[in-house]
Amino acid sequence: MNILSQIIIGFVAFLHLYFLYLEMFAWTTKAPKVFTNFPKDLFPQTKAMAANQGLYNGFLAAGLIWTFFVSDEMWSINIALFFLNCVLIAGIYGAFSVSKRIFYVQGIPAILGILSLFL
Repeated sequence: MNILSQIIIGFVAFLHLYFLYLEMFAWTTKAPKVFTNFPKDLFPQTKAMAANQGLYNGFLAAGLIWTFFVSDEMWSINIALFFLNCVLIAGIYGAFSVSKRIFYVQGIPAILGILSLFL
């Protein structure tokens, strides 16, 4: 896998680890400053739901990080493509269901990662 792909995949994985942190551990403290379009009074009530979302973001990050430890280059690329496509689909769904901003934060980096794997 080329260095550009590794950098982008690492960045996407880092983003999802950050989302995991916000949603699982900082939902009622730091997340209200990040998710400004969500009413502040709903953060305590949705803490368990957010933690579940954070866990899924952790799975995406784990899958992307896994690609760095697969010795077979073709398998590494295939795993990266799978998880980047999962991130892209989540970004597209989020853009339609919650906010277009989600596509820019999740979808665009995933697209760049996918494209970089074909260079």
